[in-house]
Amino acid sequence: MRTHKKLLISLLASASSLLIAPSVLAAPVVLELDYEIPVQQNQVAFVPFAGDSVLSPIIVNDLSKTELKVTSQNLPQQPRSSSELAGTLPVWQSMGIPYLVVGSTRSSRGKVVTDYEVIEVKTGRVIEGKQTLTADNNKDSMRYAGHVIADKVYELITGIPGDFSGRIAYIEEIGTGKAKVSRLKVMDADGENAKTITEVSGSIFSPAWSPDGNRIAYSVQRDKSYPVIYVQSVSGGGATPLTPFPGSNLSPSFSPDGSKILFSSSFEGSADIYEMSASGGQPRRLTNWPSSEVQPSYAPDGRSFVFVSDKTGFNKPQIYRYEFGSGRTTKVSNSGYATSPQFSSDGTQIAFLNGRSAAVMNSGGAVTANLGNTGIDEAPSFSPNGKRVVYASKQGGKGVLTIKSLNGGEAFGKSGQGTIRSPVWSASPR
Repeated sequence: MRTHKKLLISLLASASSLLIAPSVLAAPVVLELDYEIPVQQNQVAFVPFAGDSVLSPIIVNDLSKTELKVTSQNLPQQPRSSSELAGTLPVWQSMGIPYLVVGSTRSSRGKVVTDYEVIEVKTGRVIEGKQTLTADNNKDSMRYAGHVIADKVYELITGIPGDFSGRIAYIEEIGTGKAKVSRLKVMDADGENAKTITEVSGSIFSPAWSPDGNRIAYSVQRDKSYPVIYVQSVSGGGATPLTPFPGSNLSPSFSPDGSKILFSSSFEGSADIYEMSASGGQPRRLTNWPSSEVQPSYAPDGRSFVFVSDKTGFNKPQIYRYEFGSGRTTKVSNSGYATSPQFSSDGTQIAFLNGRSAAVMNSGGAVTANLGNTGIDEAPSFSPNGKRVVYASKQGGKGVLTIKSLNGGEAFGKSGQGTIRSPVWSASPR
């Protein structure tokens, strides 16, 4: 049996027993969100939709967190459609605002129907014509509809799909040692509408979304035992254990089709990478080096995955790529300490931990963005369109989730308390 290397140990936080913890024992945590907004270049005039008081604030809030500079103040008129611009288009053109968003809501058979248009002010052209969205008349559906419309508006203007209708999972911790309570939570991409998926007395590690956004895999630490990977529906219900093996079972990663899961485990000696069905069964070992191999992450095309190994020496972890077809392994990272890799949705970028800094590199290993020391040894997670990342940090004793554009920018957010870990962005809308 091979020796279990210290790399795996260093990637584990101390944990205590896993018990169902009554809500009354867990003090509430207010999450601090720290948004990084890029330098704003494009401009959008957003006319609040006629007959609406719910969708418009959500859409404006979403778009304001992008490179689009959005204003809904001091507008010359309040048109609800492009047809109402007849004769007044020169007034809008004189403002020098390239794009105008107008729309209205109406009730139809108990649902809310929204018609909206994105207008190129210079020409008066309605980009891709009138858009229509129908939503149930309840809080959750209307909030989601706002995000979907913001996604579409962003795409019509930039040509890039928006990422507001996705969700972010993260771990919230209160207390330490045997008093630690951990919650797996899910929130909207704007930081609102947070909900607890599961709550335990002990530790939760490395949540991972299924490609369809309906399930989350994660590890939990049982009392006097090893971490076990579970899969759970985001909509609720019990968690299904996948890895009842006598070893440290960590870092699940769903395959692009959602049928398989990669993970690391030490149940046959030192830590290796395994693949198994997402519904359970016997795992297949993919690496068999005398060192520790951990933190696997599928490439978006499913033909390879990246992982971390300390084969070059203690405390010198590096990122490698494994190709399924040939079984060939190649080194990817070029820095002295590289862990926690995760691909962007198009496979051209890899988020990782570069020493003690959250960073991004291209698929060839060149660092393209260094986000700085976060105070928590964790890598960022890409938004679905790859234009933003979310990562956890600790600032002034407070847990912070930072959402940052890779174009750079200034920050704003909400103050709060608590320890926040392992945020990960869903690759698809709900």
